[in-house]
Amino acid sequence: MDEPLLVTARDNPLLQRVRKLAADPGAYRKLGQVWLEGDHLVDAALRRDFRLEAIIYAESAWHERPDWRGFSLRAARAARVPDALFKGFSALESPARVGALMSVPPAPTIEPEAASVVLDRLQDAGNVGSILRSAAAFGVRQVLAIKGTAALWSGKVLRAGMGAHFGLRLVEGLQASDLEALRVPLLATSSHGGLLLGQARLPRPCAWVLGHEGQGVDEALMARCAQTVRIPQPGGEESLNVAAAAAVCLFAGTLPGQ
Repeated sequence: MDEPLLVTARDNPLLQRVRKLAADPGAYRKLGQVWLEGDHLVDAALRRDFRLEAIIYAESAWHERPDWRGFSLRAARAARVPDALFKGFSALESPARVGALMSVPPAPTIEPEAASVVLDRLQDAGNVGSILRSAAAFGVRQVLAIKGTAALWSGKVLRAGMGAHFGLRLVEGLQASDLEALRVPLLATSSHGGLLLGQARLPRPCAWVLGHEGQGVDEALMARCAQTVRIPQPGGEESLNVAAAAAVCLFAGTLPGQ
């Protein structure tokens, strides 16, 4: 296998693009590409037949990880860079030494009948990525993000999602009124009111509405919900982290009789 082109210039256009994407969570919206850092994300994209625009190796990885070399056969172009340069556009404390540029998938329309998760202005990228991972794990294939939610294709969300993005229908930048396109009931989570999860009979399919970490679900959006559900917390805590609550609710939705 031929070695990828060695790129050593910091101002190389390819590396400049990667640095912009790594530094700015919303840069993908302007540039039309995302930066997938690490072999796990690269492999997850390829397993779902996403096309890579470019694969970039740290020089040491090309020589020390022959199992990664096949990535270059699935990319439009491939490059090697000195390890010091790779560290310069890595967002990780210990750089993963391989990454890829991928075009952002075209924005899909809302699938009216699909089981869904609605993210109402969630701010924390780690929470958003974890929720995407839970949605994919429990068979919920559509995630709808209200405007103000952390950028779904940002690096932090991608890393927290651990490849979940590539199996989900992701629609972001929505207004609450856009949810009128859904033909499944909305269920809101609440820490202080509503039917107790485990006792409530859950409609299937449905759309789980998860609210802002501090403010919860917007009042106008809450008014659109057919049910409010709370999670039993016998330990006495006031509330769960929103990502933990999402995992509990989505798992409950898979149980017989719920």
